[in-house]
Amino acid sequence: MSEAEIIKNTPEPRTRQSVREDLERLGVKPGMTLLVHSSLSSLGWVNGGSVAVIQALQDALSPGGTLVMPAHSGDLSDPAGWQNPPVPEDWFESIRQSMPAYDPRLTRTRAIGRIAEHFRTWPGILRSDHPTLSFCAWGPQAEVITANHQLDQSLGEGSPLARIYELNGYVLLLGVGYDSNTAFHLAEYRIEERRDATLGAPILKNGERVWITYRDIILDADCFDDLGEAFERDLKLPGGRVGSATARLVAMRKMVDYAVGWFGARTT
Repeated sequence: MSEAEIIKNTPEPRTRQSVREDLERLGVKPGMTLLVHSSLSSLGWVNGGSVAVIQALQDALSPGGTLVMPAHSGDLSDPAGWQNPPVPEDWFESIRQSMPAYDPRLTRTRAIGRIAEHFRTWPGILRSDHPTLSFCAWGPQAEVITANHQLDQSLGEGSPLARIYELNGYVLLLGVGYDSNTAFHLAEYRIEERRDATLGAPILKNGERVWITYRDIILDADCFDDLGEAFERDLKLPGGRVGSATARLVAMRKMVDYAVGWFGARTT
């Protein structure tokens, strides 16, 4: 959607203050640990764009709260698995040999939105060390959440998602659907029916770029919209709006625990 179309469909300018007030009405409270998946354009025209949205989130959480966003860089991965778009097979080895190593300071996000990409560069941010599925965090729990992100637990027990779960954190879907909800992936690691794969990525090791391979599970978000629909129906969750965006604020433990049961029911 172009900026002109966004302006046309926005009844009045969204501001840092109005976004904060909408977040507070939704239930965001000072001191929360909050994982946010977002779409800037869904909010309507925001005066200040992603800067104003990040500031509003920080305002609502207060300095005692912790803000987390995905910082995924799926292009730093084995080209043999690329689908959107794929590349010719005879390019694979050249890409593996020349792909820049993951650097938490420099590596840009891919396909997760302008708010998350801007948050990656925000002062005081910490970023986890996973080359393809990192997270960024700001606030008192940022170090706990981003430390020791394990390669073979990209979104599992050795990931920031598990730390947010342990901290009784919340998930905010801000203008995006359940197909963007990484919290459901944590549930994939907690069920018996899992498929493993060998993955690859470039990292820095002792200051040198190296291509490494590691084992992880095959992640699959294709069913997440159906899972989210069942979750909302069974738990009768209230909705809300932030600006023009449909927004959902949910306790992460409630979300993940439900998903574990839902996945288990599908395999019996």
